[in-house]
Amino acid sequence: MNSDTRLQALSVFLTTQRGKIQPESVGLPSGGRRRTPGLRREEVAQLAGVSSTWYTWLEQGRDINVSSSVLDCIASALRLTADERKYLFSLAMETPSGSLLQQEEPKISASLQKMVDELHYCPTIISDRHCQIVGWNRAAAYVFLEFDRIPEEQRNMIRLLFTRKEFRRLAVNWEHFVMGFLSIFRSYYGQYVEDAWYERFLQEMEQTDPEFLPLWKHSQVSSAPEVVIEFRHAKMGKMLFDLTSLQVQGSADLRCSVYTPAAGSSTEAKLKRMMNKTADSANG
Repeated sequence: MNSDTRLQALSVFLTTQRGKIQPESVGLPSGGRRRTPGLRREEVAQLAGVSSTWYTWLEQGRDINVSSSVLDCIASALRLTADERKYLFSLAMETPSGSLLQQEEPKISASLQKMVDELHYCPTIISDRHCQIVGWNRAAAYVFLEFDRIPEEQRNMIRLLFTRKEFRRLAVNWEHFVMGFLSIFRSYYGQYVEDAWYERFLQEMEQTDPEFLPLWKHSQVSSAPEVVIEFRHAKMGKMLFDLTSLQVQGSADLRCSVYTPAAGSSTEAKLKRMMNKTADSANG
């Protein structure tokens, strides 16, 4: 993203985070009429030990000099998580932690694909730093979509969540499901601040679905959210999964998202029964 876009993203992030903190939770009086929820700018500045004018300029997205020590104080004042702190540093200092020189197409090794395939009853998806789906196993095709029937350029998880009715019907709480992926996407957005692809994609999604922009604006930052997800599958009914995201070590920035059937649920039995039934029909 260009400098203006980066600073605008920083402004939105700081404003959003400030609005999440109640004054009494940080030892400040809550009295007085507040035009917006959360802390005032001067209160963040007070907590961080910086001047109110300087913090105002920072939140307004002005191109000013910042230091790591001051950003640490801002992050502490806003009670940022580790992922949110990285996001703040990337936007404020334009120091992406990922290599942007690496533009080659991500490739899945045979050993990684075999490992994914061996997770027979754990739907697994491999995606790149653009949330482009580059690999999956048989279980994922049963629970989500037959990804091989979707044109390769359209296999983006964020795009599919907003454009395919199968996903909207699948997740019991579709908005919660989407927010988890947007938090991952935002962590990439901050990590690769110089990659213009993200701005183009965000503009495309804003034009594609009116629900996208409000959800994007309120999304959090998390490199690996672990959540319990409830699906209502058209053929298998209620299914509960624990989502775990794993980073694949190597030259390409790949993520392995594993949906493990929740312990104590009938999810694995349902998936096993459906997959075995389909295999028997194909063999018969």
